Amino acid sequence: MNQKVLENTRNVAIVGPYSSGKTTLLESLLFLAGATTRKGSIKDGNTVGDSSPEAKERQMSVEVTAASATYQDINFTFLDCPGSIEFAQETYNALVGAGAAIIVCEPVIDRVLTLSPLFKFLDDWEIPHLVFINKMDRSKNGFMDVLHALREVSSRPLIPQQYPIYQGEELVGYIDLVTEQAYHYHQGSSADPVPLPEHLKDEEKAARTEMLETLADFDDHLLEELLEDIDPPQEEILQDLKKELGADQIVPVFLGIAEQDYGVLPLLDALIKEAPAPTVTAERRGLTAADKDNTIVQVLKTYFTPQGGRLSLVRVWQGEVTDGMALNGVRAGGIYRMMGQQQQPIGRAFAGEIIAIGRLEGIQTGDILTSSNQKKVPQLPQADKLEPVYALAITPENRKDEVKLSAAMGKLIEEDPSLYWEQHGDTKEVILWGQGEIHLQVALDRLRRKYNLPMTTHLPQVPYKETIRQATKSHGRYKHQTGGHGAFGDVYLDIKPLPRGEGFHFHETIVGGVVPKQYIPGVETGVREYLEHGPLGFPVVDVDVTLTDGSYHTVDSSEQAFKQAARIAMTEGMPKCQPILLEPILMVAVSVPSEFTSKALQLVSGRRGQILGYEGREDWKGWDRVTAYLPQAEMHNFIIELRSLTMGVGTFTWQYDHLQEVPEKLTETVLASAGNGNGKS
Repeated sequence: MNQKVLENTRNVAIVGPYSSGKTTLLESLLFLAGATTRKGSIKDGNTVGDSSPEAKERQMSVEVTAASATYQDINFTFLDCPGSIEFAQETYNALVGAGAAIIVCEPVIDRVLTLSPLFKFLDDWEIPHLVFINKMDRSKNGFMDVLHALREVSSRPLIPQQYPIYQGEELVGYIDLVTEQAYHYHQGSSADPVPLPEHLKDEEKAARTEMLETLADFDDHLLEELLEDIDPPQEEILQDLKKELGADQIVPVFLGIAEQDYGVLPLLDALIKEAPAPTVTAERRGLTAADKDNTIVQVLKTYFTPQGGRLSLVRVWQGEVTDGMALNGVRAGGIYRMMGQQQQPIGRAFAGEIIAIGRLEGIQTGDILTSSNQKKVPQLPQADKLEPVYALAITPENRKDEVKLSAAMGKLIEEDPSLYWEQHGDTKEVILWGQGEIHLQVALDRLRRKYNLPMTTHLPQVPYKETIRQATKSHGRYKHQTGGHGAFGDVYLDIKPLPRGEGFHFHETIVGGVVPKQYIPGVETGVREYLEHGPLGFPVVDVDVTLTDGSYHTVDSSEQAFKQAARIAMTEGMPKCQPILLEPILMVAVSVPSEFTSKALQLVSGRRGQILGYEGREDWKGWDRVTAYLPQAEMHNFIIELRSLTMGVGTFTWQYDHLQEVPEKLTETVLASAGNGNGKS
């Protein structure tokens, strides 16, 4: 039974840019396969994909949706993946478990560049993929022109398996380049075979020859046949397509109009005949049949549903999963086949399938689970976690909800690992990090809808620091008399600047016991407490303070009194040291297609950035990497503008590098907005 399931299973991710028609294609696939009785529409909000409230509200995919169908005895699981770059983590996590992917794109040459990161990920992971050029009724460019543009962003050769047939500007059918049979489309059913149009015979022949010559690059026997002008049999061509696609050596290209079901059945047929069985993907990931008795699954996505709580979407790599079995010591609480947000209970699932398991408490997205506690868990690859590029400071609308925030954020991040939150050590703000403005708004919507935690948001404060330019000597005396014992502390401090990055140094040069040793820690504590808010209102860094002299009272002195004396000395002395404002400077590495490099350089320079250099990315053909220093104060919407300038594909990584003096004019603005030195900006 298990072997039959393996042979008859296909896991297919549907990927592509925002608005390319992925969810519409899923609706057509499910309808034509008989899994649904009617097609939903994004406009009406009744599609199998995009079924969450956040997706319906925005009419866009914001998380992976799984849906199952059986067609010609093949059990399909389709993974409808978000197209927005802000939700790329969802897509990458899902692709790890997919056996093949359909890249859906529009026939618009100017938008082809947006596919570049997707092609790169699929090729790096050696995930077999096909291209479906959708919306061919809206094409302003010729089919071969679009194909040429697609080849520019793919490291694998693209092979058209179809050629379009138009009547005027209307797409009416296609020519199958394997069989050389022409077809006319019919909405909701199979296309009718028709004679090959005379005016397309030369174009069809050229396209077919190109397909065969590309396949011959991987098959010596086919090459010999072509050299001898032998027309290869269809079975051999299909065998080559299946072999080369399974090895991620070629990318077959199909076309159609998903909204009208045009070209969708041929795509389904190709997935049956050409897409690899699950064993191919498992072997590529390093799994063999030697350990087949041990069940191994990988979590691709975590959901928290209103009805059933935690639900883990998993790929079964090996063995079988049964309801109630223990995985990594956690009992499976239900096994389900997915149809969007609907769940169909099943008794068991076999290797190669993608299913959902209920109530795997403590299990995270990406985790590898096994049924055996004795055997070592295999190190299956996981998609890299994307670095955060956009942040908002968040506060519960109701202050009493602060105690609920930590648990809710934990669940939110389990569903979406590309989110990150922290309480900033300097500003004390709660900061939510993610991949962009829409990404964070979706997260905030989920906090409100799922956990009844509405939030207010504002831009995060910049963690400015301050330091001093010159040295001074300062005296502080604290004397307080009450009815009983009084309080007395007296100190002399030398305050001087340190080189940038040195932090804070405290010394004492007391002789003769003028300040007893037990009180000296109090002096240091007083200095440190003052430095938390310097004369400009910000934490002070790179300062050296030396206790040089003082006096004490045998009865009234205490560590607390000397702490107060030190604060007085610092309060009086620091304003005399020419305090200056410092801002954090980040090292950023901006990655863009080479045609946008000049725009990236202008963007960085226009934000007070210091360009360090740029060069071609070794692992990305046609891309450059710009490195620069950028003030953190200029980074808030940097990703938004960068994507705007680069058709949505530009990105960057960053890390803190150093502190740098704020320009004088900007210092005035910062201090004014900080409320006369209250430490906010």
